[in-house]
Amino acid sequence: MNDLMDQMARLNTELTSSIKLLRKNGDALAEAERDYQIAKSQTVLRMKEQGCTITEIGLSIKGKEGVAEKMFKRDVAQVMYDANKEHINVVKLQLRIIESQIEREWSNG
Repeated sequence: MNDLMDQMARLNTELTSSIKLLRKNGDALAEAERDYQIAKSQTVLRMKEQGCTITEIGLSIKGKEGVAEKMFKRDVAQVMYDANKEHINVVKLQLRIIESQIEREWSNG
């Protein structure tokens, strides 16, 4: 029983840390999205000034060096955020499993 309580305490600590990290990752994702959208908008305006058609812009915008780099950083930030959320869900599931084990032990004891 003490092992289960120790596991539960460890998981609670892990969950709290992961939730704090989610906030940090969420901020990083929002910043990366902002930077990507700004780079994309600036590049579109430059391309329009150079006489590119909307079709040309649409086909090539994501391949432009500055835009591609910002899009990559945004995508990495999204993956980190999603992985962090998934980790939180796994820890919550582990906590529910331990709670069930504790309930079973209490009801059998």
